[in-house]
Amino acid sequence: MKLLDGKKCAEYLVADIAQQVKRYIDAGHRKPHMTIILVGEHAPSESYVKSKVTSCALSGFESNLIRLPASISEKELLALIEEINLDRSTDGLIVQLPLPKHINPQLVINAIDPEKDIDGFHPTNFGRMALGQKAFRPATAYGICKLLQYYQVQVAGRHCVVIGRSNIVGKPISIMLSNDFDIGNATVTLTHIETPRELLLDETRRADIVIVAVGIPGFVTPDMVKDGVTLIDVGINRLESGKLVGDVEFDAVAPKCEWITPVPGGVGRMTVAALMINTLHAYQNNFNLA
Repeated sequence: MKLLDGKKCAEYLVADIAQQVKRYIDAGHRKPHMTIILVGEHAPSESYVKSKVTSCALSGFESNLIRLPASISEKELLALIEEINLDRSTDGLIVQLPLPKHINPQLVINAIDPEKDIDGFHPTNFGRMALGQKAFRPATAYGICKLLQYYQVQVAGRHCVVIGRSNIVGKPISIMLSNDFDIGNATVTLTHIETPRELLLDETRRADIVIVAVGIPGFVTPDMVKDGVTLIDVGINRLESGKLVGDVEFDAVAPKCEWITPVPGGVGRMTVAALMINTLHAYQNNFNLA
């Protein structure tokens, strides 16, 4: 069993970005700039935003965090997004999810300029990604691809099973691993909550690569996978004890794996690294530097 260490990979990618940014600054360009909007108070969101701000600094980026009260109206938030869309000093814009219940998250996602949409959630970017065109790819799925690439895990020609069909992880990673990107050309099966248990087991037991993102602690157990599987655990669940665990019964499943991601220290770090890559690309596009 070998660990797919997201921390190590993310540090490598961020250091490489910082070197590229230094060359741009030395040539007389400004730093890349990320703007993050945080609405209300939500402990996990605070943690995610802190990680993004820290990674921006390590990447050589400028960042600014706009904190808004949970009471802000949808109209006011959309007006602020439009203002940032028009601001050429901001290369990438993130509106941290989840949002208060009175705000429609899809309206907010759709309001972000696709050229600043470093989360990769806008329908324009998602559509381009699905067609294999140049686009900002959804950050968690993109981070998984970069992690597999960093550790030179074979993907082409292999059978991959994705458990969970969210727009954030399941759908995009199933598309990206089947498409002919830098890493891809797998045969992918996308399963979800309505997949019958026996069908799910048939698929996961044959899979060379299993990616799980369902938010259920210990969902994947040893009987669900074959020996030599590569297992990507996207879940982050906090137990009553306070311990963070994934969607995989790690101690029991790990001995069967060729590769496995830890939780924490796996996919979460890669999501932030992918955001830095997307921000760098947005900056390059902004100044025709690519």
